[in-house]
Amino acid sequence: MKKSLVNLNLRNCLTLLGTLSLAAAATAQTCTPKVAASELVKPGTLVMSTNPTLPPMQFVDSSGALKGMRITLGDEIAKRLCLKPEYIKIEFSAMVPGLQAGRWDIINTGIFWTEERAKLMQMIQYEAQAVSISVGKGNPLKISKPEDLAGRTVGVEIGGFEERKLKELDQSMTAKGLKPINIRTFDNFATAYQALRAGQTEASVSIDSTAADYAKRGEFDRAIGGLFPTPVALAMKSPTLANAVVGVFNDMQKDGSYAKLMAEYGLLANKDPIKINGPTK
Repeated sequence: MKKSLVNLNLRNCLTLLGTLSLAAAATAQTCTPKVAASELVKPGTLVMSTNPTLPPMQFVDSSGALKGMRITLGDEIAKRLCLKPEYIKIEFSAMVPGLQAGRWDIINTGIFWTEERAKLMQMIQYEAQAVSISVGKGNPLKISKPEDLAGRTVGVEIGGFEERKLKELDQSMTAKGLKPINIRTFDNFATAYQALRAGQTEASVSIDSTAADYAKRGEFDRAIGGLFPTPVALAMKSPTLANAVVGVFNDMQKDGSYAKLMAEYGLLANKDPIKINGPTK
């Protein structure tokens, strides 16, 4: 009797496993990549570059895993395109050259939209960010406006929108007769904040969300925020891929997942249809 029950249970389990395998196979067959292999760096894979030094937008957690809003977004885009997400961690200064050289499909690091960049890449504006000034706890230098940075040593990531705006600010202040800012550039925002922590700089420039995250942890104060509000984009080389990603965004707008993700990180969702803001050749 016991042997019969064991055999029956075994047959039932094998039948169930067979059913699950068939269901999984059917799902795999129905999820055909929505972007041709010829448009991708690796067939069946969406390769994205990211600079994971901007918590909470993109960062590496204590277990070594990539986390943050842009990683969640990248995963969702890949899923809806029936592609496997893959991330390459790289400094921002290498992002655009790497895209042009075909090393990755998408720059997913929160690249600020500019007219110059839009001439080089397919850019999809999906987020807005602004720039903040972080200072030591208690704001010992009493920095409350951009002009208070005159004569101060300020750290910033090299090659990005933040460095460009800091240089423009420096030029405008020196034109008014104020002391120049001593701008120190770093490979990424993490090292820029390390320099501030070590007293090697007196302030650090980053995006609002990152400065707010550091302030929330109690490490630094955010002396100024909301400077130079500018659209943030995903960037890619392939117009075909860009059109497919726009389709994903529009689907996410319709089902509410886009607005939900933006709200989770305190970002304003774009209510207009998302489109390509770049060359459409």
